[in-house]
Amino acid sequence: MSDVMFDERLADLMRDTWVGVGGVATTATRVSLIVLAAWLLAALAQRAIRGFRERLTRRLDDPEAVKRAQTLGRVFRYLASVVIWLLAAMLVLGELGVSVAPILGAAGVVGLAVGFGAQSLVRDYFTGFFVLLENQIRQGDVVRLGDHAGLVEEMTLRYVRLRDYDGNVHFVPNGSITTVVNMSRGFAQAVIDVGVAYREDIDRAIGVMREVGRGLRDDPEFGPRILDDLEMAGVERLADSAVIVRCRLRVRPLEQWGVRREYLRRLKRAFDERGIEIPYPHLTVYPGRDAAFGVTPLSPSPAPAPPAR
Repeated sequence: MSDVMFDERLADLMRDTWVGVGGVATTATRVSLIVLAAWLLAALAQRAIRGFRERLTRRLDDPEAVKRAQTLGRVFRYLASVVIWLLAAMLVLGELGVSVAPILGAAGVVGLAVGFGAQSLVRDYFTGFFVLLENQIRQGDVVRLGDHAGLVEEMTLRYVRLRDYDGNVHFVPNGSITTVVNMSRGFAQAVIDVGVAYREDIDRAIGVMREVGRGLRDDPEFGPRILDDLEMAGVERLADSAVIVRCRLRVRPLEQWGVRREYLRRLKRAFDERGIEIPYPHLTVYPGRDAAFGVTPLSPSPAPAPPAR
């Protein structure tokens, strides 16, 4: 009798063990399928958004609209990945026997508390959404955000990643953006200030500047970058050692710096060929006048004392 009871208990134990192992295997299989499905769905969503963006950009002729489509495409791909993996995490918790409803309720309370404690994070996301919606910043633009300036390499709802001329990378939270200076929209102005000596004929110098501007626009390399003839503003100010003459060239976006450097290079050569002086700071000393002798000679400064030995 005891042997029969032992055999029955052993059979029940083995059956329970197989049932447990089968349950674990079933749960593991379902979790694996959920993760695999989420991965495939995220990949398909990424590919679909990328394909839609490429088809859209092929139909656009405006480079500004192309940049905006690329930026929005990156943001939508990011949002799609977050939503898909969040849903996958909830399904996995359900398969593991964890009730999702209390978690969602607690998440609402925690989210409210976090909203008060992490207002800067919430402000980052809201500001980033409106910056994208209003088309203020796009990937590939050159912007100045407060004390930071550079090329926009990445634009998300959380931050803007800039790379400056020295190669440094700046991460600017969207919540800290109060003013956006975009230097790559529509067209740019290459503003040039040139110092001319006081003894030179200003009209002659302005004529040489116009001539250099015409030559630069006729150049096969720099001509396509320039949108209009040289605009001469005239004498900007009378500085200590030079007369400052200002002019500007309307150019394509992001071409203002290269066009300005080439114009200054050609202008320096043209001024040298015509003998027009580009002055450097100097000081003119006038001696004082004496009532008896007319002009008071400048007294030499005393020689410095020899160093102590």
